[in-house]
Amino acid sequence: MRRAVLACLVAVAAATLGVSGGGSAQAASHATDDVLHVAPDGRGSACTTTSPCTLDTARDQARALVPGATGDVVVELQGGTYRLTGPFRLGVQDSGRPGHPVVYRAAAGQKPVLTGAMKVTGFTRVDAARNIYRADVPAGTASRELFVNGVRADRDRGPRDPSGFSVTPTGFHTADSSYTTWTDPARVEVVRNSGWKQMRCPLASIKPGASGGSDLTVDPACWNNNHTSVPNPSFPFNGAGLPTLDGITWLENAYQLLGTPGQFYLDQDGGHLYYVPRPGEDLATADVELPVASELVDAAGTPGHLAPLNDTDWRAVYTGSWGYSSGRHLGDLNADVHYTSTDGDSVSYTFDGTGIQMLSETNDDEGSADVYVDGKKVSTVSANGPVRLAQQALVSVTGLTKGTHTLRVVKTGGTYLLVDGFTVIPDAIASVHDITFSGITFTGTTWTAPTAEGYVDNQAGVIWDPTTRTPARIPAAVQVHRGQRVTFTGDTVTHTGTSGIDLADQTQDSTVTGSTITDTSGIGVAVGEVDDYYQTEPALMTSGNTVSGSVVQFPGQEYADAVGIWVGYSRGTTLSHNDVGYTPYSGISIGWGWGWASDCTLQAKQGLPNPCLHGTTYAGDEHVVGNHVHSVMGALYDGGPVYTLGGEALPSEFTGNVLSECIDGCNMIYHDEGSSLWNTHDNVVRFANGSLWLNLWTPSIHDDSIHDNWSDTPSYNNNGTNISLQPATVVTDGNWPAAAQAIVATAGPGTLPGAAADDDDLRVAYHGSWSSSGSRGLGDLDNGVHYTQQNGASATITFTGTGIGFLTETNSDEGDIGITLDGASKGTISADTPQRQTQQSLYSVSGLTDGPHTLTVTKLSGTYLLVDGFTLS
Repeated sequence: MRRAVLACLVAVAAATLGVSGGGSAQAASHATDDVLHVAPDGRGSACTTTSPCTLDTARDQARALVPGATGDVVVELQGGTYRLTGPFRLGVQDSGRPGHPVVYRAAAGQKPVLTGAMKVTGFTRVDAARNIYRADVPAGTASRELFVNGVRADRDRGPRDPSGFSVTPTGFHTADSSYTTWTDPARVEVVRNSGWKQMRCPLASIKPGASGGSDLTVDPACWNNNHTSVPNPSFPFNGAGLPTLDGITWLENAYQLLGTPGQFYLDQDGGHLYYVPRPGEDLATADVELPVASELVDAAGTPGHLAPLNDTDWRAVYTGSWGYSSGRHLGDLNADVHYTSTDGDSVSYTFDGTGIQMLSETNDDEGSADVYVDGKKVSTVSANGPVRLAQQALVSVTGLTKGTHTLRVVKTGGTYLLVDGFTVIPDAIASVHDITFSGITFTGTTWTAPTAEGYVDNQAGVIWDPTTRTPARIPAAVQVHRGQRVTFTGDTVTHTGTSGIDLADQTQDSTVTGSTITDTSGIGVAVGEVDDYYQTEPALMTSGNTVSGSVVQFPGQEYADAVGIWVGYSRGTTLSHNDVGYTPYSGISIGWGWGWASDCTLQAKQGLPNPCLHGTTYAGDEHVVGNHVHSVMGALYDGGPVYTLGGEALPSEFTGNVLSECIDGCNMIYHDEGSSLWNTHDNVVRFANGSLWLNLWTPSIHDDSIHDNWSDTPSYNNNGTNISLQPATVVTDGNWPAAAQAIVATAGPGTLPGAAADDDDLRVAYHGSWSSSGSRGLGDLDNGVHYTQQNGASATITFTGTGIGFLTETNSDEGDIGITLDGASKGTISADTPQRQTQQSLYSVSGLTDGPHTLTVTKLSGTYLLVDGFTLS
């Protein structure tokens, strides 16, 4: 089976990189490697096993070893906790060589943990009635996260969807006057979940209302960004400004809200951490971790992030009879351009850097221009084309000596020359490259910007900078900027107040393989950017990256719009055989730009209000293959397990995926606005729970081929253009044909690690009429169950091991369950109890022969049978 083969390959790779295996095998495979040794308490410069050094010292020594190395240069991390106050930085000078990377790996059999958290001790109980404990931390300590014994604690919050609030011009009013007694109201945050967005704003004040009650005034700048004037530049940056902060889902971060076990409040100014322990937690011995660093690894090439500047930038000098047009609504950057119809007119732009690009428009009434750099003609370009295309990189100059240069573009032909913007390349294009991280755990980060500025959401973890109102993203614990051949294999990123791993700023040929990214406040793994759609230079494109064989679960634990895997504009990205699950919004989101790349006819058919916002992107050749995406849409709406957006310049493939367990507001295969050139085939859709198996809702979705899919629901929607659509083969009662079963058997990364199999584990097969329910908040394993009301319906798990236990819920509406192990009846158990109890182990067996076994549970009586999961030995 593919699972076994993949497991062997991962094991071989891990052994090769020193994650596991005996010392002799490791020495043999790295006979020519240079190895440096580090430890949490390392010192000096020897960097040996007996005298390890610090991580920074080893990095500097590795830098010197690379030029003369005959093999890899290895930095081997001994086990233990490495507490970082800032990111471990790697630059171009820290790169390896093609085929021989600089490898940062765990020592054999050991677990190095890089954390940005401080350990908190010394708790005393200060409020017996509410069971509140307090510990001192340095005054000024800022954090939005806390983890106790490896479990995320929530910032204290009020009840969900509180009643009695009305919107005012400056925030909210309630007749309840108790809010005016809250201390430090400027630390309080109002949170709103609406549609596909989560919005957050700090309060400015809480004061008595003119006629009583309480007036909650929201920070004015955040209120403007999230309510009064939501950013809405439209294509290619977003599709719509709505929804807005027009209500309260909950209030957060007030001392007066404390009292719920597992919640905390940080008095930043006073230097006090307050916490209400969960049952069984002893704060005298508990591991309490308060993240204070925002980033753990920063591997950065040059230049950094590139974004276009508008044609009105002060450095642009227009000579001749130029005009200026704003509000054209034709897709221009900032909806404006400079233009001339006179040959000989010129635009000059003086900049410091190594290159520059000029954005223009192509159309049939535009013509040629000569390009000069520092007074020397370097090329002639043409803006003539059969259709209007906005924001085209008409001029692209790279490779200049770093310094001050002047670009001059002179109109020489055609009716018009338009100038729409400039992108300055400040430094040489040089990647940080050939670096590997293996077997390392990254944990304990926080992102404090929303505390002061709020969270101004666009979609899927892409936000608006609250000051510039330009696109931004949640920062990641592990960031790669302009990387090439940067590899993460067998790593773990967990318990972060940020995103997990970000392959940013045109990173290329880099991989996340066999890794686990879980419990992140933001996105699990991010690839690419949202503002480089216009690129024509291959060196300035995100391309060739892979996320494979990895587990990405529980993203968006603070920012609910975040997704498991996010891909912006990219070329040749592969997302293969990952397990992505338990997401508050979509599982995988790939693409950007909405209908930007769809032509004007299709935009008109969609009924868009503007004449046409039409340009091009370099995205395409994407491969979404063999993933298991499940238990999605736990908090927001209008997404799905895999969500595509915007146009592709090259054909892309969507195949072999298992998409299951929609919680709410799903479209199971969701090719959204502008999605094009997708070949979507041989996917299995199950437990859609009333959702469409396919949604192509508008004419700007075009030229997709959808065929040979299987679904347990027949419902779909096709309003796309030039769609080749074969309806899915509809399967009932879990009677999946052999071809669909083969897809299920090979989807995901293989058997997941751990001593439990959740109810949505691919090893579990459901026969009969079953549904799933997620985000129940009742204490289920991973917060969800499968359930049936049909007597005779069964669930079967095939596993390898020596024992198994069946987890279910007991309640007064549940009844008898038949148990069969390896084809033999093991009798009947009952789930009938007076009160609801979750995660109940009603049947278990141990001492089995180590090998494959099959357990079946069958509903015999009662109203419901629930499957919550299985414990495995």
